[in-house]
Amino acid sequence: MSGTSGDGVDAVLVDLSGRKDSVRVRVLSFLSVPYTRSLQQRVLTVSISGTVADVCHLNVLLGEVFARAALRVIKEAGMDPSGVHLIGSHGQTIHHLPKGIRESPIGVVRSTLQIAEPAVIAERTNITTIANFRARDMAAGGEGAPLAPYAHYLLMRHSRHSRLIVNLGGISNVTYLPKGGRRDRVIAFDTGPANMVLDALVQRMSKGRMSFDRGGMIAAKGVVHPALLKELMGHPYLKRRPPKSTGREEFGGPFIERLLAKQRAYRLGPADLLATCAYWTAASVGEGTRWIQGDIDEVIVGGGGVYNRTVMRNLERVFDDRPVKTFDDLGWNSKAFEAIAFAVLAYQTASGTYNNLPRVTGAQHAVVLGTIVPGRPANSVGI
Repeated sequence: MSGTSGDGVDAVLVDLSGRKDSVRVRVLSFLSVPYTRSLQQRVLTVSISGTVADVCHLNVLLGEVFARAALRVIKEAGMDPSGVHLIGSHGQTIHHLPKGIRESPIGVVRSTLQIAEPAVIAERTNITTIANFRARDMAAGGEGAPLAPYAHYLLMRHSRHSRLIVNLGGISNVTYLPKGGRRDRVIAFDTGPANMVLDALVQRMSKGRMSFDRGGMIAAKGVVHPALLKELMGHPYLKRRPPKSTGREEFGGPFIERLLAKQRAYRLGPADLLATCAYWTAASVGEGTRWIQGDIDEVIVGGGGVYNRTVMRNLERVFDDRPVKTFDDLGWNSKAFEAIAFAVLAYQTASGTYNNLPRVTGAQHAVVLGTIVPGRPANSVGI
């Protein structure tokens, strides 16, 4: 898995068993492989202004990077690639257009593009690789996102507690799991930016010397600016009704430029700007709950943003009457869970199990996600 922040690959090796809604997961090993600063910059650039040649080259280059990450996590577990049945690869999103563009006579065409060529991964590892998960949901009329809520439903639902699952990746998204775990009542959507905006601001303000605000320590020294916060909370995306998803197209480079212009207009120091955006991250999650009709007994937070203590403290303020826990409190690695989610999606695809949530993505019906690239003949898809 590589997220919107474009900072590297999370690779997890899992042992999966069970079928349909009764999947069980045992984590064998996990590691994060950071991109070099140069590669991260190339990924971020190609997402906004890359040429066709750039996309073509990076697609195969990232396939090599993903394949190496897969082989490393297998080796770390003390296993041989021949003992692994499947790889589920999300790839690296470089563009996501869920609103679509109207094309006559076809109608609205929604599109998304993830690169990291699965044929390269399958060839280097000789393991059947399933990738390109989002496109089929979009072909069925959905937004192709978010997809992790399917894994939240399978692995985190509770018989007695309703849960709000919050993933703080580059983009923040929430999944509402009503108590009793009914699939047809799951609600999920992207609430807005999280690490993507915070990281980009740190990189710009430090002139590339820093890539993120470790532990939220810079933001902790600042003061939230009420006027700027009010402007941010008025962003049109926050007012849109789900199903909805977003990404770098809405909150990428041009948005960062406008935010830095606001910083100059309000004469804010770096710490105050980060403090305001860190609070906005949490407040936009809280704002998103307006679309959820049901009690929230507890809030469970995962993703890389869980390590930003300022954002986490802000979430505790936003949900002051409900406990805020982490994925780790439930026995899951906060950083690893999205990679686990795509392993689960691949596992279900291989058995022909529907693995999107139409109520979440807006798809017209349930589909089996992904494109299957077989390993060489000696390696089968069988599980």
